[in-house]
Amino acid sequence: MSTTSPHARALAALGHDARLSIFRLLVKAGEDGLRVGDIGEHLGLAPSTLAHHLSSLVDAELVIQEKRGREVFNRVDYPAMHRVLNFLMSECCEGVLAPKEAE
Repeated sequence: MSTTSPHARALAALGHDARLSIFRLLVKAGEDGLRVGDIGEHLGLAPSTLAHHLSSLVDAELVIQEKRGREVFNRVDYPAMHRVLNFLMSECCEGVLAPKEAE
């Protein structure tokens, strides 16, 4: 069992250039998502490399895969994306008190 928080897993998954590019492309695609092959064509990724990166995004619960007939479509899990963004912004501009000086 992993002790890593969902937020840390999501951010770690997005910390790779290829996965970040895949995620941003899927954000652009919207709710309809994209077929695996279309993602590969857009980004110039080999099928095995793409499968690895998509698996990481699915494991991080940022991308949902859905089989439609013989095709696998991928789309952003928007509620999950918003949870990560809300986590990052939750204390925005509240200020930080200076640490107490050691005595």
